[in-house]
Amino acid sequence: MTEKRFNKFTEVVKKRQKGFTIVMENIHDPHNVSAILRTAEVAGIDEVYLIYNAEEFPKIGRQSSSSAKKWVELKKFTSVKECFDDLHNKGFKIYSTAIIEDSENKSLYELDLSGNVAIVLGNENRGVSGEVIKLSDENFIIPMFGMIQSLNVSVTAGICIFEGVRQRLNKGLYENPGYSEQELKQKLDKYIEKGDKYGLPPLETLKKEN
Repeated sequence: MTEKRFNKFTEVVKKRQKGFTIVMENIHDPHNVSAILRTAEVAGIDEVYLIYNAEEFPKIGRQSSSSAKKWVELKKFTSVKECFDDLHNKGFKIYSTAIIEDSENKSLYELDLSGNVAIVLGNENRGVSGEVIKLSDENFIIPMFGMIQSLNVSVTAGICIFEGVRQRLNKGLYENPGYSEQELKQKLDKYIEKGDKYGLPPLETLKKEN
């Protein structure tokens, strides 16, 4: 492993966001799932939560996701409540993308995404489930001004994730994401192990080269 490669691992790990994640509920199109994972990874999201209780998790091609699945941990659940309990126990607020009829819908741009936040994205056809709406801390919309009042779910993910990036950059959270030195070391070791799995030299070789 080259010094350049090692430095890339180090810089990426230092900017991973401990308090920012997304939840995918029954998203079935593999291209959408791949695009969302890719967007999450480049935004520094470390873990993505999956709820699949009405659809099968699709087969993800390495090329279409640009290997994002390799660098993002997937946490799988078959129950909305179990997933949300796990997030709430870690101190996350849960915001779901949903239009609530006969209600004043909160805008994405009114949300504080600089804390511990999970954004829930629903199925391409059905959106998020009623259980998600009920158990979320807030439901929100992306303001739209055309005749069409919906977006592709991967586009929705990109808008939401990078609004979070904007807010978190303004709060300095990419320079201080909240991990301890020990957590960062463990995370770096894990990335190096993944590199070894995908054909890069083991950690002992890395240390000798550097």
